Amino acid sequence: MTSAANNPASPPASAKLRLKKCRVGVLISGAGSNMRALVASSHQVNSPYEIACVASNKADAGGIVWAHENGITTKVINHKDFSTHEAFDAALNDYLQSQNLDLIACAGFMRIMTSQLITPWQGRMLNIHPSLLPLYKGLHTHARAIAAGDKESGCSVHWVTAALDDGPVIAQARVPILKGDTPDTLAVRVLVEEHKLYSAVLAQVSRDL
Repeated sequence: MTSAANNPASPPASAKLRLKKCRVGVLISGAGSNMRALVASSHQVNSPYEIACVASNKADAGGIVWAHENGITTKVINHKDFSTHEAFDAALNDYLQSQNLDLIACAGFMRIMTSQLITPWQGRMLNIHPSLLPLYKGLHTHARAIAAGDKESGCSVHWVTAALDDGPVIAQARVPILKGDTPDTLAVRVLVEEHKLYSAVLAQVSRDL
């Protein structure tokens, strides 16, 4: 007979350590401040995700330069090299598929995506938008909120679907609009919340995979 001491029961699944981090690819078009916040969060001891690669449609994007300098795998696919949106999206999808990713995080990726990119990543592609969706989809969100006389603005993390900024909202952060606010001053305060919200949501989604 084998003693209990020599044949310990397996620990419950909830007690097991996560052995493999979720591999995340980040899409950017500009300075990549949200991408940098995600990278910083990924370096925390208990982070359930890692930033596996950063891709951009612009070679001169500040974020792609920063990512390369910080040892992150980077890829530039210039949308101007393609005759159609669909062709560009197909090429970008081919690259992302090659990286064995679990999730895609759009972080200031200023492209209207087609089914060539959205469909393969349905349910695994996130975006952060600087408004309290469903309000103010698209551009100039802060100016529109101020012009409307809103008392608050904020940001939303949502799943990407075929309709622009229309996927199910996962979480939001609210920011009061102050007397005398301009689109620029409001954007600065909202961006602070974007960094915190996106990192928290990506961590939770990664744990739930």
